[in-house]
Amino acid sequence: MIDILRILALVAMFAVLVVLGVGIFSLLRGGKFRENWSNKLMQLRVLLQAIAIGLLVLLAWFMKNGH
Repeated sequence: MIDILRILALVAMFAVLVVLGVGIFSLLRGGKFRENWSNKLMQLRVLLQAIAIGLLVLLAWFMKNGH
């Protein structure tokens, strides 16, 4: 179970990194792309961060309890 949580946490953190990169790109590019995607990307990043934090908390709990 711990191995699955580690993999899921890494995938979630990588997804946050990708969305953050695309968000920064949209800010630099500006124009229509920024207008259409900036807010959506920010919301997605916040959601992915919440998922990543939840997975890390679960991982810490499982590791503490020796599962």
